[in-house]
Amino acid sequence: MFTSSSLTGSKPEQYGQLLAQARALVHGESDRVANAANLSALVYHALPELNWAGFYFFDGTELVVGPFQGLPACVRIPLSKGVCGAAASTRTTQRIEDVDAFPGHIACDSASRSELVVPLFKGDTLIGVFDLDSPVLARFDADDQAGLEAIGAVFVEALG
Repeated sequence: MFTSSSLTGSKPEQYGQLLAQARALVHGESDRVANAANLSALVYHALPELNWAGFYFFDGTELVVGPFQGLPACVRIPLSKGVCGAAASTRTTQRIEDVDAFPGHIACDSASRSELVVPLFKGDTLIGVFDLDSPVLARFDADDQAGLEAIGAVFVEALG
C-alpha cells in the first residue's frame, strides 16, 4: 500500500494516490511526531529526486527540526533566515528553483539545488513547515506544490 511503485498515471493522479496514502497513515492518530515521521518517510520514498523530506516545528521562537528522511539537518532555523523561515514568516509556500540564488539560503546539505517548503498553520497558529529538498535544479513544479500542500493540510487536520 505504501510503495512508490503503486503510484500511476499523470503527476496530479499520482499526488491523488499519495494523498490517499497520507490520509490512511494519519487516520485516527493525532500525535504530530508520529504523523510527521510517517509522512516524511512516505513522501521521501514515493517521490523521485529528493534528498531530504521532513518537518520543522515552531517552538514559539524558531523552527526546530522534527522527523525527516535524509542526511542530518540544521537543528534550528530563525524565522528570518532561509527558505523555511520565509515560508513560515510569509505564510506562503516557497518553491525555489535554484537555492543558490535565494538570498539567505541555509545550506544544510550542499547537494541540495532546489527546495519546496509548505508552511503549516492551524488557524493563525504557526505549527511549522514541511520541507523538501532536491539535488536537481527546478525539481518542483505547480503540481508538486499543490500535491505537497494537500499533504501538509492532511498533517494539520490530523492534529485535531
